[in-house]
Amino acid sequence: MTPYLAAEDLSMFGRDPWWLVLVKAVFCFAFLMVTVLFSIVWERKVVAWMQLRIGPNRHGPWGMLQSLADGVKLMLKEDLIVKRADKVVYILAPIVAAIPAFMAIAVIPFGPAGNEISIFGHRTTMQLTDLPIAMLYILAVASVGIYGIVLAGWSSGSTYPLLGGLRSCAQMISYEIAMGASFASVFLYSGSMSTSTIVEQQHDRWYIILLPVSFLIYIITMVGETNRAPFDMPESEGDLVGGFNTEYSSIKFALFMLAEYVNMVTVSAVSTTLFLGGWRAPWPISTFWEGANHGWWPMLWFVVKVQLLLFFFIWLRGTLPRVRYDQLMKLGWKVLIPVSVVWLMLVATVRTLRNENYDFADIALYVGGGVLVLLLLSFAADIFRDKQGAQEAPAEPAAFDPMAGGFPVPPLPGQELPPVPRRRPRRERELIVSGGSDTASDGSNGGTRDGKEGSDG
Repeated sequence: MTPYLAAEDLSMFGRDPWWLVLVKAVFCFAFLMVTVLFSIVWERKVVAWMQLRIGPNRHGPWGMLQSLADGVKLMLKEDLIVKRADKVVYILAPIVAAIPAFMAIAVIPFGPAGNEISIFGHRTTMQLTDLPIAMLYILAVASVGIYGIVLAGWSSGSTYPLLGGLRSCAQMISYEIAMGASFASVFLYSGSMSTSTIVEQQHDRWYIILLPVSFLIYIITMVGETNRAPFDMPESEGDLVGGFNTEYSSIKFALFMLAEYVNMVTVSAVSTTLFLGGWRAPWPISTFWEGANHGWWPMLWFVVKVQLLLFFFIWLRGTLPRVRYDQLMKLGWKVLIPVSVVWLMLVATVRTLRNENYDFADIALYVGGGVLVLLLLSFAADIFRDKQGAQEAPAEPAAFDPMAGGFPVPPLPGQELPPVPRRRPRRERELIVSGGSDTASDGSNGGTRDGKEGSDG
């Protein structure tokens, strides 16, 4: 029986002096800030290119300093606090949203743990720290960040921000479950929750090839987690004015915007670490160049993969329209969660059979047979339900009340609107269009068009 858990060697972490830990923490913070500044300009440029516009081109060369100018503008704006707000929570909400967004980068590996680099004469790893439960740490800090949005909507003392905060809470609950299930598939294959160990386990094959369904589920859930289009329901300006941040301005509004883009970078880094080989060079390069995964080169491959995922965020925003809220919830609860749970059970079955030294052909036979049985049972259940529905008499459609609840409502499927009052019958309207008489004053019954009586001579 093959070993199930991967060997974890985290002894190289926790040995750095305090000043080196501080330098690495500042580097992680600077990496996120610079990436955010670049991503904002890149998003505006790419969307402008997709919409045949010019985009930012005034501040700096090619408009590259536009996001920096926007940050300075927000800093200098008047900072308002609405009268009905809970001031303490109102001020803390953007801080609660921003700080957890920076925390997850602490366990993301920028390079191999065994390839130490020299910083001011000290040998250290290209990762701030690592934990045996690093992925659980990432899930925990990502869940804390949602409190900032919920508290911002509640503390504003306004209706539309409250609706945006509630939407964000419901969206997080529905998409966090599917995200956790996609993570669990990676844990089963790697045998570890350590980020450095997960990347090491992808030395021969990336998990995007072994676990494609988990990758697709995570890609969808990470868009929902970051409240980005087409899942940007918490800040839907079409029906919520501006969403949870409607009553915010100046630096507090900038913190919400910063948290959104930092979360984009964080989830892209997590996706790169779990499914795209992390800091490893792509396949054609790693085969003919032995030094591609040594020195400072791994950081380049990591940054390139993160930027490609950020481009995916931008492409979605410029391509897909915003979904309705019921579609958002239906996708999360009725599609993503069942698919992720079934896929997790399938992965667990395959891993168990592999640990029992079954051949690949036997595993494919057992798994394929199980899937076939499930499909046959589902097909039989559908046929039985259709026959039972056909035997039942069709129920009469419920009468439609356009003023149900005291306000006008649209008709449901199967209901019809009542006839409009004071409207001519269809035959009379056809006579009018074809030149027939409309009223007694149009010349019929001896009358003339000007209302005067006709003469005989």
